[in-house]
Amino acid sequence: MAGREPLGSSYLAGSLARDFEAVTAEAEALVAELTGLRAPGAARAAVLDRSDWVSANVGSMREMLAPFTERVAERMARSPIAPVGRRVAGTEMGVLLGYLARRVLGQYDLLVPDEASGAHGDAVYYVGPNVLVLEKRFAFRPRDFRLWIAIHEVTHRAQFTGVPWMRGYFLSLVEQAFTVLDPDPRRLVQALVRAADELRRGRNPLDEGGLVALMANAEQRGLLAQVQALMSLLEGHGNAVMNRIGRSHVAGQERMARVLDARRRAGGVTGALQKLLGLEMKMRQYEVGEAFVAAVERESGLGALDTAWRGPEWLPTLEELSAPEAWLARVDRKDARAAGAR
Repeated sequence: MAGREPLGSSYLAGSLARDFEAVTAEAEALVAELTGLRAPGAARAAVLDRSDWVSANVGSMREMLAPFTERVAERMARSPIAPVGRRVAGTEMGVLLGYLARRVLGQYDLLVPDEASGAHGDAVYYVGPNVLVLEKRFAFRPRDFRLWIAIHEVTHRAQFTGVPWMRGYFLSLVEQAFTVLDPDPRRLVQALVRAADELRRGRNPLDEGGLVALMANAEQRGLLAQVQALMSLLEGHGNAVMNRIGRSHVAGQERMARVLDARRRAGGVTGALQKLLGLEMKMRQYEVGEAFVAAVERESGLGALDTAWRGPEWLPTLEELSAPEAWLARVDRKDARAAGAR
């Protein structure tokens, strides 16, 4: 599924590691200056091919899924259909990761530990072949395009490591979701019934997160809503930072933004696959998050968003993302109560 990109082994790839090491350091300084979020230590830039990116994410998913797999391992070991299930699940995961490996440009990975130190939070990945494809297809200036990608990824690193509680909060949501997950065959029947009900109402049952959301129960959908709200905020903030810094430091930033936006809005077979896998929800996170951040910035300035970093209770809810004025009013009331208590 991932395929091999000839540009990845061409002479053009020779500058990738050196350039990304330099632009990652430059991006960290620019992001810290603008946002005030400072990650402890320097990021480790790693240029990967598609196969390496898949391997890294398999490791990340293995760690994320560990609470669930440990809980159901004994039950699955006794099941006569377990070998078939493993093959099906492995095929599904291979298709998903292979598809994504062709599209991802950069990624901050907060789950995979650094091999040398065992610490989390340092790895920033860049998928070299995909970067080269876009640079060649759209004649982007390599240094500028690479800096622009790096700004986005190190902003995510600053969010998760520069906000002391963020990483633990995110992982706790994921752990809760897998704690309540139960691989009961009846869940599939219930999902099919829900899908039929949605279709009768004229709605696409995959619109709210693909197969994952369709298979979730009410409690899990609540947790998914919290994760979606958090990721929408982080993606929106990341794009706002990337574009604001880009306007001053990246030549051709506006055209790069248009190209990547069109790429995210893929139609046809690609769009259908994204909807099925729940990736369309990921794309909407950019749009909803960017609109929220832009509205907050217009109303109170970009610094007003710093309020969200105070703690989980200060984060916007999924509903508030579509009503930024409601979030601003709520945090103003919280500030007023805190001041009154003092």
